[in-house]
Amino acid sequence: MERRRLGGSGIAVTDICMGTMTFGCQCDEKLSFEIMDRAYDAGIDFFDAAEVYPVPPDEKTFGLTEEIVGKWMKTKPRESIIMATKVTGPGHGWFVPPVRHGRTALDRHQIMRAVEGSLKRLQTDYIDLYQTHWPDHWARYEDILEAMTTLIKQGKIRSAGCSNETCWGVMKSLWAAEQHGLSRYDTIQNNFSIMNRRCESELAQVCRREQVSLLPYSPLGGGVLTGKYTDSFPEGARFTAYQTAGGRQQKMAGRFLNDRSRAFVECLKPIADHLGITLTALAVAWSRQHDFVASTIIGATSVAQLEESLAAKDLILDDDTLRHIDEVDEQIPTPLREDGLRRL
Repeated sequence: MERRRLGGSGIAVTDICMGTMTFGCQCDEKLSFEIMDRAYDAGIDFFDAAEVYPVPPDEKTFGLTEEIVGKWMKTKPRESIIMATKVTGPGHGWFVPPVRHGRTALDRHQIMRAVEGSLKRLQTDYIDLYQTHWPDHWARYEDILEAMTTLIKQGKIRSAGCSNETCWGVMKSLWAAEQHGLSRYDTIQNNFSIMNRRCESELAQVCRREQVSLLPYSPLGGGVLTGKYTDSFPEGARFTAYQTAGGRQQKMAGRFLNDRSRAFVECLKPIADHLGITLTALAVAWSRQHDFVASTIIGATSVAQLEESLAAKDLILDDDTLRHIDEVDEQIPTPLREDGLRRL
């Protein structure tokens, strides 16, 4: 595995990151430990969580993922792990999170309360990368960054980042940091995969020119790119459950899983078969090969699933393979339906 720098910070991480949003819901504590142990033994040193995890968010399970990860981290040397987590975004927008009674404005008060909760659950005295889970475009970025700067000076976090952010939001935050002499975002964590390539245009330019690293989440398109949804809805799979969940989850399932995305996967399969690899390995390897990507976040609900993603850790796709993937993208462009960022 390669090691890459997070933005302009001094932190370097493995180019594959272990995501943890299934821990405490789809994965119990024992299985979560097994998955993290295997990731660690494979050389992964970068782990990503959030105070609102596991997903789907629920007031009964809020913080459980961080608690599980915190217990596991006590079994390893703390300095051997780069730990990332997130403060919940504003609760007065598209989603009211089951956190602090939904009063989750991105201001100094909430950020300070959130970080103390995460530190306690993670059983650590510092967080390597602290991210805003989603933005508040009506709030002052300097207020958010002032809180992040204070936390960096206090030694409670090492670096700050954002998630589910727009190009405008990143540039606005960088302007605010420069104008007010504050710490800047080093990373942005957004949805990015073979079937959701929007980041390759404007956001890629922002990342390259402004020294901000992308941390792609959902490189497997919520599991769609594994091919498991091609002919059916497998039992225990996330979007199988979301189909009947209603509300936000049902809409998310329709956004990821539709006739176009299924057709897209069918077109990718011959490419993977020709290389003698799985669709999973193809998708993770493709994500890793972007110069503006620092680390690709993978998830798993079993050790076997993790092994499929780990098969991509040393895989480099040649020019012909990349060209064939581009041809599929031209044939079926943007099969993942609109991702909601335009409504922020």
